[in-house]
Amino acid sequence: MQDGAHGREGPDGDTVIATLSASAARRWLGVGALLTLGGMLLALAAGTPMAAGWRVVFLAAGGLVLWAAARMEGATRGVLELTPRELRERDGDIIARLDEVVRVDRSMFAIKPSNGFLLTLSAPGRRAWRPGLWWRLGRRVAIGGVTPGSQSRPMADAIALLIAERD
Repeated sequence: MQDGAHGREGPDGDTVIATLSASAARRWLGVGALLTLGGMLLALAAGTPMAAGWRVVFLAAGGLVLWAAARMEGATRGVLELTPRELRERDGDIIARLDEVVRVDRSMFAIKPSNGFLLTLSAPGRRAWRPGLWWRLGRRVAIGGVTPGSQSRPMADAIALLIAERD
């Protein structure tokens, strides 16, 4: 938990149980890695003799990685908040309603981001992707990436406790 989040009220009056955000150092390490990879792909395409088809592939891959770096830079400015009813972004976008969460998975073999956890929902939601912070695909919501485990573990445990109390 961060910023004394335990017990803080959100804008809609819900008590915020836990928050999750990326530190500046983690954000820039992730964004910097993507910028470096994108730059290397573009430099390789520009400075290495290769067939025109491969040049297009390297240029497209470099551009795609640079686009992902820009998305990550914006997305990781966000803060996730857990309330008794939902997991949401601080700006109000709902990631998952807790009454739809079936399972929380922090296991080593789960397909989840680094330092994160996976939620399984009872019904599929719309696809969404906030690189470095969270993604949702069908019934799966993955939280984490450039976030610290010291914040994500307590959040995952709190969600597991809330759904255990519900059931």
